[in-house]
Amino acid sequence: MALRIAHVSDTHVLSRAGVELTRILFDKRITGYANLLLKRGRVYRREHLLAVFAAVAAARPDHLVITGDVTNLSLEPEFEEARALLEQLPRSIEVSVVPGNHDTYVPATYHARRFAFHFGAYMGSDLPELAVALPAGHFPFVKLRGPVALIGLSSAVPRPPFVASGRIGEAQLGALVRVLAHSEVARRTPVVLVHHPPVNPAGRLDVLRDGLLDAAALRSALAPLRSGLVLHGHLHERMRRRLRTGCGQVEVIGAGGAAVDHPSPVRMAGFNVYRIREEGGIEGEEAFVLADGGAPRREPIPEAGEEP
Repeated sequence: MALRIAHVSDTHVLSRAGVELTRILFDKRITGYANLLLKRGRVYRREHLLAVFAAVAAARPDHLVITGDVTNLSLEPEFEEARALLEQLPRSIEVSVVPGNHDTYVPATYHARRFAFHFGAYMGSDLPELAVALPAGHFPFVKLRGPVALIGLSSAVPRPPFVASGRIGEAQLGALVRVLAHSEVARRTPVVLVHHPPVNPAGRLDVLRDGLLDAAALRSALAPLRSGLVLHGHLHERMRRRLRTGCGQVEVIGAGGAAVDHPSPVRMAGFNVYRIREEGGIEGEEAFVLADGGAPRREPIPEAGEEP
């Protein structure tokens, strides 16, 4: 029987308790709050997010992965609200979470290790000796599940206002190389979880503002792979790319924002599902996109082509 992995991203959970302006007036959160008032409040729908989680629960995948931006402003009530959503899922669904840039929105939250405090239970590792300690948690974490090796990375670091780029860092990349070479990982299909995609926009300024600053180094670490998946968020767009490696290719697949209200099925709220054969290898993937009335409909994941 194939192992089924559901993929949700960019939930951008907002605190129903509201935002205390005195807490955000003098840090980067004020820009995020202004963006929320001007745009995101009209685009992100809590009812969409709840419908997505309900659909995931009904689908009963073996594993749910969430590729970052769990919160919107990395406020404590947002972390609590997001964790409550996960705790309501059926216990039969195992959950893995990696952070996004919105989860480490300001240095104080990052260095206080608030993401690890709230989501550490979803970042356990079967190979903890290979991880490095970061403020967001211990990465890479590895979960060996049947034919799959789930590998969680953190690309989330605090950035200046109006900057959303990420960085994995040399220590974590070196640890990833050791993880991929481990015999228990090498005999399984690797599924790498990271918020920022390893394929950057074309313009240098766009990379500095919104990309993964060490994407080339990540691709180099992935070069020994014959196959596998890299699952990401950040772009709020479901899209599939094929990334060539030294001896094959990996599929790089993004999930749309889980609460987004958008006319395009590529961006509308939903989640992806991947099936991994019992003997290894990817059997298939598809998206479930919210339609009229909140019921999800199956959609193919659009192909963006092959990346060198």
